[in-house]
Amino acid sequence: QVQLVESGGGLVRAGDSLKLSCTVSGRSITDFAMGWFRQAPGKEREFVAVLSWREGISQYADSVKGRFTMRRDNARSTVNLQMNSLQPDDTALYYCAARPAQNQWGRVWLRDSDYDYWGQGTQVTVSS
Repeated sequence: QVQLVESGGGLVRAGDSLKLSCTVSGRSITDFAMGWFRQAPGKEREFVAVLSWREGISQYADSVKGRFTMRRDNARSTVNLQMNSLQPDDTALYYCAARPAQNQWGRVWLRDSDYDYWGQGTQVTVSS
């Protein structure tokens, strides 16, 4: 059974940084394209970042481009989301997601409906 567990959320001030982590178990992380999504109170869940299956192709939401960086650590079965220059608008519950993507070179997925596995989320709160 595939499980995703996020960690690293917290309460920070505007301008601070946080690093979120997502650990995958039950199947090799190298089978998946990995994504991060977030949901703010009263809003729909939205795409944040994605890493492709193997080549490390990444794509980011315009709202986080230049501030957030997503990386894989296959040896630790983990993906990380480094978030810099955090703003109050970044306040949300952040979810990690995985989509089986073997041999789908170069493809990335931006819709939450594209992903099969989800973590429980980790809360990020940014005060002004």
